[in-house]
Amino acid sequence: MIARLEGTLMREGDRVIVDCNGVGYEVTCSAYTVAALPSHGEKVALRVFTQMRETAIALFGFFDVHERDLFDLLITVKNVGPSTAIAILSGAGPRDIAALIAREDVPGLTKIKGIGKKTAELLVVELREKCELLVLSWNADGTRPGAAPSGNPRPGGSQRHQRHPLLGEVMTALINMGWRSIEAEAVVAELPIAEDATLETLLRQALRSMPR
Repeated sequence: MIARLEGTLMREGDRVIVDCNGVGYEVTCSAYTVAALPSHGEKVALRVFTQMRETAIALFGFFDVHERDLFDLLITVKNVGPSTAIAILSGAGPRDIAALIAREDVPGLTKIKGIGKKTAELLVVELREKCELLVLSWNADGTRPGAAPSGNPRPGGSQRHQRHPLLGEVMTALINMGWRSIEAEAVVAELPIAEDATLETLLRQALRSMPR
């Protein structure tokens, strides 16, 4: 299986070819990846999914690890093969798509080219929890919030107790998934916090209370 290609990018119209020491590999990419690729003749490295068929071998390339993560989830859904997954990923960024699935936004998903109502409902049913964790992991990989969100009681103010340190991260995750900060703040403020609370459990609790 080919898992990665690194070489010289050759563009022939809409075709993406990676020249590796004189051997050209044609790779199918989403519009999201194509937009991120360097110019013709420059060096490029792509993560690759290899589809083995009786009559051909197809390669699907990803410039972004987040897009590859979501692709791997999409192709587990019934009737969503690699080509369909690439079409879906061409309609929006991986963070936006994952966030729509995580918050069960079927109408939002159907606005993406390549996703009909039935497919959108399947994505939500089969991938909601996995996309919640995916978005959470992407947020955890980034810069963690260092300041309290707006509306937080300031040190020295009249607060009764100090805000749990994980709540800021929960709120940031909710905002990154598409909710307004005022909605996220209202739900986070009411979250019950157990002694063994984790970021994952708190985010799940918050998502169940967020407005649809």
